Amino acid sequence: MAYEDSNAALPAPAHPMANPGYGKRSAPDSDDEPRRLADFSRLPVREGYLAALLDRLPDGAAMDAKTLAKAQPLYGQQAVRTALNELSRAGHLRRVRQLAASDGTGIRWVFRSYWSRTARDSEWWARFLGGDVTPQGAHIDVLPKTQSAAARPTGRPQPHPRQTPAPTSSTAYQTLAQLGLTDPRLSLSTTDCDALESLAAEWFARGATSTQLTSALTSGLPEAVHAPRAFLAHRLRDKLPPEPIQAASRTPRLILECTECGVPGRPEALPEGLCRACRTVVIGAGSERTIHAPEADVHRHAAGMRAILIARRDVPQPSRPLLLAGTRPR
Repeated sequence: MAYEDSNAALPAPAHPMANPGYGKRSAPDSDDEPRRLADFSRLPVREGYLAALLDRLPDGAAMDAKTLAKAQPLYGQQAVRTALNELSRAGHLRRVRQLAASDGTGIRWVFRSYWSRTARDSEWWARFLGGDVTPQGAHIDVLPKTQSAAARPTGRPQPHPRQTPAPTSSTAYQTLAQLGLTDPRLSLSTTDCDALESLAAEWFARGATSTQLTSALTSGLPEAVHAPRAFLAHRLRDKLPPEPIQAASRTPRLILECTECGVPGRPEALPEGLCRACRTVVIGAGSERTIHAPEADVHRHAAGMRAILIARRDVPQPSRPLLLAGTRPR
């Protein structure tokens, strides 16, 4: 009789997945090269450890600091947040808002974290957000639809497909010809359909359907229609729908977010994936991070302080009269 090994290690729990449409997304070309031990060796120990963890997560995995802190035993939430900022500065990580397909209730955004095993600069991420780099999973199938698997060369002669004859009349012509079946008062001849075809075609050019056109022409008819052709020509002109309105602007597909605070902005306003406030110096009691301000801002601030000190030194100070001990000013 066989017994189960009670000392065997329990399988590790699977990493939590984000809601459908959210979570990790691999950036384009991030998996071109096989994984190596030295992929993140140039990073500090903490950032390299978490980078290796993130690189092995599947697409759709949750990448918030709380989940990542629970997924490994070494670092807490604050340390994970700091490491994510450093990975963003190194070019491996960007957080974005991506426009999702509308569900009929308006525009809907999803929040994703794009990960690249290869460190990318801010210009590359800006091109990606602009659509110049194709996201993973958006490859277009270039195989023509007319060439099916059965039509590919197999070494044997294939029977020539039967040519389907082209339709002899347009949709507008067919809709007009069938009006007499809907209401005999609107029966048209071939000559009448040819004369009215261009007017009916304008309806279809503006987005109308055969059902909508038939309903507009047959509703509210008088008791007798003595001249169907002239009557329909009048209705086709008077009830012509307006031209469709084209959208003035298109909502951007991706919007970059600050890795630290989540504020949205253009790529040029968030270099290294961080906003201006999160790039300034942060020094405090118990702080785990020190993010250096840009060098130009440091020099500008120092020059301003220097000018204030020089101005105060040149201003003469008011003289005070000397007072003897035990006396009071008058």
